[in-house]
Amino acid sequence: MNKRHFLAAAGLGLVTARSFAAPLKIPATIIGPTLLTLTGTIGAGNRGALDPALDHLMNKQGVTFERAHTFDFAALRALPEITIHPTLEYDGKIHALGGPLLTDVLNAAGAKASDQGRVLLRAIDGYVVAVSFADLVKYRFIVATTLDGKALPLGGLGPLWAVYDADRFPDKAARPLAERFTLCPWAVYHIAVQGA
Repeated sequence: MNKRHFLAAAGLGLVTARSFAAPLKIPATIIGPTLLTLTGTIGAGNRGALDPALDHLMNKQGVTFERAHTFDFAALRALPEITIHPTLEYDGKIHALGGPLLTDVLNAAGAKASDQGRVLLRAIDGYVVAVSFADLVKYRFIVATTLDGKALPLGGLGPLWAVYDADRFPDKAARPLAERFTLCPWAVYHIAVQGA
């Protein structure tokens, strides 16, 4: 992997758990570096099995798969984008976060959803959180690619952040600000889809 190209590129529909439709159309060819890899109960995928030598970070974090669906920045930006306005724990201010709904990303990868299913959201630092399909829909998680109109940088909260607008949900808004985003790993790079 060319790290310089990765760093350069890093700068650059509500559905229910039962109603993931046919996969959304996204570019067939990944041109830029992969920013997000989905594995597990997905469709045919667009890449093969984990290569322990070339997929070093995933291998080190114990990720295994026979096929995956990968997204570069352009593929994520090609999906319908929504904007949320949560108060962030880092500065206590309201910010605009933009990106596709996580359910649309799962849909584009041909994920097989069920009421008992869940996803494991894995960040670059190894932080992993399990989120049920029901909660992905309820909280309208997005895969944020922008913060206040600018691409999320690697080394900050990006390049991707799985996040929701905690201010809009009473059960989340009632918590102290520092506890509202425990299900929201920043610098997310891998999602394991676990259907029931």
